[in-house]
Amino acid sequence: MPRYLTMIRIDENNAPEGGPSPELQERMGALLEEITRAGVMLDTAGLRPTAEGTRVTWDKGELSTTDGPFTETKEVIGGYSICQAKNMAEAVEWTKRFLKTHEDYWTITAEVREIEG
Repeated sequence: MPRYLTMIRIDENNAPEGGPSPELQERMGALLEEITRAGVMLDTAGLRPTAEGTRVTWDKGELSTTDGPFTETKEVIGGYSICQAKNMAEAVEWTKRFLKTHEDYWTITAEVREIEG
């Protein structure tokens, strides 16, 4: 069965202060439990802020590192999931349900891509 990586993109500068509300966490937890029981979810997690991250770049034979925050980037990966679904349509449907757990004031984008191999 194909596996899909869903990357949740957020704008750290416009994310709600204090993070997800308790109500959002409850709705999200219920959906993640449903996805797991359905045998679809393989792994998921939120990511720490970019201020705590480091980028490692290979450019023309040279390695360099840049510590966060990455202020030149408007959107960053704030979380991810790896699921197995019968096709892209099913993976996108689960992703839509995940995004709908958020309140209207959130602006997030999810990118769903099939994992090769």
